[in-house]
Amino acid sequence: MLHTLSLGLVLFILWLLLSGFFEILLLSLGVGSVIAVVWIAYRMDVIDHEGHPIHLTFRAILYWQWLLKEIVLANIAIARVIMARKMPIHPTVIGVTATQKTELGHVIYGNSITLTPGTVTIGIDKDNLTVHALTTDAAMDLKTGEMDRRVTNVEAHPDTDNPNPNANTGEHS
Repeated sequence: MLHTLSLGLVLFILWLLLSGFFEILLLSLGVGSVIAVVWIAYRMDVIDHEGHPIHLTFRAILYWQWLLKEIVLANIAIARVIMARKMPIHPTVIGVTATQKTELGHVIYGNSITLTPGTVTIGIDKDNLTVHALTTDAAMDLKTGEMDRRVTNVEAHPDTDNPNPNANTGEHS
C-alpha cells in the first residue's frame, strides 16, 4: 500500500511540475489522471519494490549527487580527448563484475556506466557487465570498483547493512 500511495504522490508532483497549472478544474483533472494511472498500475500488479523503489530514496539522492559530479568530470575528460590533435582514443571492451544482489542494482549500475561519457554498457549477464570504453582511463576508472561500491551501497537494505546491531555499541547479547 505504501508503494501505491508513494507512486500516486510522485506522479501528482510530476504532473504539477510539468503542467504548472493551479486552477481547481485542472488540478482535479490531474488528480483524476493520477488515480486512473495508479489504478491501472495496481491492476497490472506492477507496483512493487523494484517498479517503484522508495526504499532507495535517500541513498539514491546522495548517489545521484556523486554521479552528476562523475558525469561532469567524464565530460571534461572526453572533451580533452576529442580536442587533442591526435585524439588519443583506445576503444576497448572490458568486463566488470557487479556486486549488487538484485536486478535493480544491476540496472542502476549499468545505466550509471552508460550515463558517464566515454563508457557504454553493452551487455549484462547475471553479475557480469560488458562495457565499451572509449579510452583506457575510462576503463581503468571502472576497474577501480568505486561506482560498483557506491551502487551496492544504494541498494543495501537497512536491516542487512549491519547484521549484528550490537556490534558498534559495545553491548553483548
